[in-house]
This record gives sequence, C-alpha cells and structure tokens, in this order.
Amino acid sequence: MASPLPAAPTASSARPGEPSVITVDNLSKRYGAFWALRGASFSIREGEILGLIGPNGSGKSTLFHCLAGLTPATLGTVARQGTAIEPSRRKDALYFVPDGIRPWPDQTVAWVLRYVAGIHGARSDAVGQALDALGLEPLRGARLHELSKGEHRRVMLAIGLLTPQPLLMLDEPFDGLDLRQTRDVMTVLRAAAARGRTLFLSIHQLGDAAKVCDRLVLLSGGRIAGEGTLEELRNRAGLTEGGLEEVFLALT
Repeated sequence: MASPLPAAPTASSARPGEPSVITVDNLSKRYGAFWALRGASFSIREGEILGLIGPNGSGKSTLFHCLAGLTPATLGTVARQGTAIEPSRRKDALYFVPDGIRPWPDQTVAWVLRYVAGIHGARSDAVGQALDALGLEPLRGARLHELSKGEHRRVMLAIGLLTPQPLLMLDEPFDGLDLRQTRDVMTVLRAAAARGRTLFLSIHQLGDAAKVCDRLVLLSGGRIAGEGTLEELRNRAGLTEGGLEEVFLALT
C-alpha cells in the first residue's frame, strides 16, 4: 500500500476539555426480557480513534446499530455537541460501515468507489487515492462478488473513507486481513484521524485495539465496564503494569 488516503477536513484533533463529537447517555436495548445493551454511557472525542472492545456476544454490534439509528434503542439518547440527534438524522453526523454486508456484488471495485464518491461530492482524485492507499489498484476491474473476504473488507473501508461525515464507525475493520494488511490499514486510519476524521472501531482482537486506538470503551455482558486510555483503564483496574488483555479481565 502507498500513501494513506486523506480524510475530508473536519474538526481538529481532540484535546482535554474539548467538546465531544458524540455523547451517548444510557443507551439500552431490550429484546423481550433480555437486555442486549444496558445503560451504555460514553463520549466520542473529536479527531480520536476510539475502540469498542468486547468478546463476541458482549453487545458491540447492538451498540453500533443503536448508535447509528439502524436499530431503535429501548432507552437512551445520542447527542452531538450537546444537542440530541434523532435516529433519522444521525446519518448527517456519522457514517457506519457494518460487518458482513456485500452491496453491489456485480459491480467493479472502481465503479463502486466512483459511485460513492459522486454521491458524497468527494474530490475528483479521491477514488484513485483510495485505491492506492488500500492496495486496491490491482483489483479495480474486479467485481465485488469475486473478491476474497479481506479484499472486500478493504473496499468497504475505502467506501467509508470517501464519505464526509465527521464520525466514521467501522465494525471489525481488520477482520479477514493478514498481519501486513492490518498494519497498513492501521496506518491509513491513523492518517485519517490526524487529518481530523473521528473514528469509532468495533474490535474483538485486543492486540489490534491496543495498537491503533487512542481510547477504549470496554463492553461486557451488554454493559460498559470502563472508558479511557489504556493507562487510565490500568489505573482504574488497580494494575501497575499489564496489557489490554489483563486490564479487560480485571475490569469485567
């Protein structure tokens, strides 16, 4: 992969005391008697890479879908700069790339990226930069249904990076990528954040999360177990050393 794709200009990187892009308060989702998500409250700061960490079944996908407004929450609010955002209006503040979707299967990679860029008014050179940044140039003529899981994942990442919303939510962005591809995609995401894009990543691999995220939200059994930098979470857990795995186990 070559130089990272520039993100659309948005707000500057977060500093202590700056307002959050999104504030989530008491977000909850119940299916019958079962609470898939309960009392989730946290903030997403401008220009950061925030990681949502938890094992399979912890409620990560439910939280993402409720936050994006795709699934109606049972309780809770989502606000931008202190103003509540109704679910139908959240597409103006965020762009969500879910896990497992395969749109436009019969179209080529280049067609899909040109289409997305045209919808969102991206610069004329944005598609070429996306192809280059994510190592997709050799695949520009391939149809999406012909791609491997990792190749398709990189196309979906390119789609997200071509959108202008201040917050980009990516569900399992490294799933299907090998070690080199994961490292290269991390470089692209860091560059996007450095240029002002805010990223919220759902990640189940703790090692990947520790490498790329500025702050972390720990989710266990549908509840938030902690929020902060690795050092802040380590202090909360009463640990003097240890990685994210030890911190997660201590807090959940």
